[in-house]
Amino acid sequence: MFFRWFQPGYSIAALLLAVIALSGCASDRFFLIPKEDIRQLDSAMSEQRLGLNSLLSTSVERHDTLIRQSRSDTDLILAAIEEKVEKPSCPRLPAPVVCEAITQTPENTEREGYANRLAGKLVVGERERFYLVGPGFVYVARIDSGAETSSLDARNIRRFERNGQNWVRFDVPVPNSDGQYRTLEREIVRNVRIIQSNVEEYERRAVIELQFAIGNHRQKAEFTLTDREHLSNTVLIGRNILRDVMLIDVGKEFATELPASLLSGKDSSQ
Repeated sequence: MFFRWFQPGYSIAALLLAVIALSGCASDRFFLIPKEDIRQLDSAMSEQRLGLNSLLSTSVERHDTLIRQSRSDTDLILAAIEEKVEKPSCPRLPAPVVCEAITQTPENTEREGYANRLAGKLVVGERERFYLVGPGFVYVARIDSGAETSSLDARNIRRFERNGQNWVRFDVPVPNSDGQYRTLEREIVRNVRIIQSNVEEYERRAVIELQFAIGNHRQKAEFTLTDREHLSNTVLIGRNILRDVMLIDVGKEFATELPASLLSGKDSSQ
């Protein structure tokens, strides 16, 4: 029969029509999808879209609610902290208490001490006699404009609390004695950190206020407490005392003299 299709009596057009007919039958049988199934599929996809949109809207709303709640809780915590904790503030350094200078005359020179003054400022040398009010000790002080805060030789420094305030107990050397010391107590004004060039950790030193005299100049100023055993002078006078009060004559030593009343222990102002 196959050979009969290709006999000269049959045309090529008839053969093409037969192939097209067979192709149409195969398409109708294997590839066509009913319209009802397509409509059901579209409906299911629409329901899924609605569900996803609803879920997204709910998630956004919950996220916004959590953010608002977190901000509210943070504001409450910050308000509680500000109410209970005081803001830190640095205490103001007290102004140096300077006694009125005494006019130098030949009559009162020996009684009130001797001091050169220039433009109202006390002229001091590289070293001066230093009178410590309280124990009444006279030390030799080194004048050093490179040091910010003055310093006093102190041993056995021990901190303690008195009436809710920080105090310190320390020993100072007794002048012209064979290793004797006098114990003093003072309230701590503040603390300073000292960093040594050959040590990694810093040293915490107590700062106290002491009354003293150099020549006929008397003052109350801050001193750090530190062991100065390895140094030649018991007292160091720094810029916190020199500023606006003293001038240094580097070519002199002991340019002032203490009043005789201090040296004799008869000064009534102690």
